[in-house]
Amino acid sequence: MPTRDEIQSFSEMLIRFAEEKQIEMMEAVCLYCDQTGLEVEVAATLLSPVIKSKIEEEATDLNLLKREGRLPI
Repeated sequence: MPTRDEIQSFSEMLIRFAEEKQIEMMEAVCLYCDQTGLEVEVAATLLSPVIKSKIEEEATDLNLLKREGRLPI
């Protein structure tokens, strides 16, 4: 089980990686894993809630996930 510090440092590194490559977060995780040989399953355990949220938003925008039905307030 990864520690909070490991999750934080991995997530910060992944954000910088995505910004440097000018790619979306979902693609950044896949590309980073491909370049370093890190298993995607292992990387998934290292993602912070913020990164997971960004990936969920990207997947929803690409219609890979269903949108939650929300009424305007």
